[in-house]
Amino acid sequence: MKVSELGEFPLIDLLAGVLGPAGGEVVVGIGDDAAAWRCGDSTVLLTTDCLVQDVHFRLKDVSFRELGWKALAVNTSDIAAMGGQPQYAVVSLCLPGDTESEAMTELYRGLAEHAREFGIQVVGGNVSAAPVLMVSVALVGQGGKRLLLRSAARPGDQVAVTGQLGGAAAWLRMLDEGLALDKKAANALRRAHLRPQPRVKEGQALVERGVLAAIDICDGLVADLGHVCQASGVQARIRADLVPVHPVVRRAFPHDWLRLALAGGEDYELLFTAPAEVMSGLDKALGCPVTVVGDVLSGEPGRVTVVDSASKEIAWDKGGWQHFATGR
Repeated sequence: MKVSELGEFPLIDLLAGVLGPAGGEVVVGIGDDAAAWRCGDSTVLLTTDCLVQDVHFRLKDVSFRELGWKALAVNTSDIAAMGGQPQYAVVSLCLPGDTESEAMTELYRGLAEHAREFGIQVVGGNVSAAPVLMVSVALVGQGGKRLLLRSAARPGDQVAVTGQLGGAAAWLRMLDEGLALDKKAANALRRAHLRPQPRVKEGQALVERGVLAAIDICDGLVADLGHVCQASGVQARIRADLVPVHPVVRRAFPHDWLRLALAGGEDYELLFTAPAEVMSGLDKALGCPVTVVGDVLSGEPGRVTVVDSASKEIAWDKGGWQHFATGR
């Protein structure tokens, strides 16, 4: 069977089955935002991700500095989703031979800017020839006294998200449809897509406040909540009218803002679940907007339903980003 027929997540399950369960000092293996293992009295976190030309970005649409920022940011967000502190990164560059060296200098300026802001050191990597540009990062971090896990959601929890959703996906839609937004609006969407701000301090604050389950929103709210539900053996319900949508998205896409917010992805906000008493006052504790958007329920593992303000179910396909799929 071709991987395009199998799909991204069944492929991951297949490969994980070949490896078998992790043992020894491993705390979290395949299937969460980062792997984790004990090292003495500490918990080490490790994640990796890559950006591939014409899959994750088009060179005509991005600057190399933005690309460098984002390549590290998507990994930083994984560490944030575990409640950890990012520390050390290595970078692999795969490049066509006609790539300008100044372009790679700019890319590394973006990497270095993100690293300084989030307390990360880039300590090595690799360079290889390739038919298209690929930037792959592996990031090591340190876990706190507990880890935020996809598998810790429980029936009765509320579902909440940080920040606003839909801006990153809306920027791509703006480009694809050739929409001419005013400069301020266009720049806001561009920044949402290319300069995400991982919620590192916020993830650590969630740990301190007793939150147990979290994930970062990279595939889309519905899809990522589905990952949490699958890992936790529960289902969930989202109230569409409560979803915090980026204001530019509402104005620019009056007929499609909900789909962009629920399934667009690449927001790199935190999605988490906790009992109502833990949720109370979290916006002040985190220092950023926190919006309760739904509930965790008993039922079919992985199932997520979307309802309106009257609790009437809205017809909805799962949506969200998947590699090897024909579209979003």
